[in-house]
Amino acid sequence: MTTALQPPLPSHPVLRLRLAPRSDLPRSIDGAWWPRSYDLLVELPRLLAGLPREWGHITSATVNGAVWSAAPGRILVSNQVVRLRRALAASTPHTVVLLAPGRGRWDLVVVPPDTAEDAAEPLMAAAADALGEG
Repeated sequence: MTTALQPPLPSHPVLRLRLAPRSDLPRSIDGAWWPRSYDLLVELPRLLAGLPREWGHITSATVNGAVWSAAPGRILVSNQVVRLRRALAASTPHTVVLLAPGRGRWDLVVVPPDTAEDAAEPLMAAAADALGEG
C-alpha cells in the first residue's frame, strides 16, 4: 500500500491584494484587498505586511464598522502601533483607508471574504485598473 504525501499547507496564506500601477495622478481607489475573514486583528497585520515599502509605516486604518468584527482602538503590528478607526458611513461600505504620515493615503476596495474566486477576481482587477482612473 502506498500513501500519497500531501504538500504542506503554507503557514501564512497568500495575501490577496491587487494594487493599481504607480502614477503621479491622484486616484480614488488604489487597489483591492480580498481578506479571508472579517477578523481585523488577523487580517490587518497580513495586509500591512504585504504593502509596498514605499508606502511607509501605516499608522491608521479605517474600516466599515458595520461589517468588521469588534477590535480595540489600536493594535501592535511589527512593533508599531496602528490606530483602528471604524466608520459607519454608508458611502464607503467596502473600503479600507490606510494613512501613513508624510507618505499619503491609500483607499482599497475590500472584496467580501465569502466571495467566490470567479467573482472576486474581476472585482479586484477592476479596482486596480478602471476604477482607480481619475
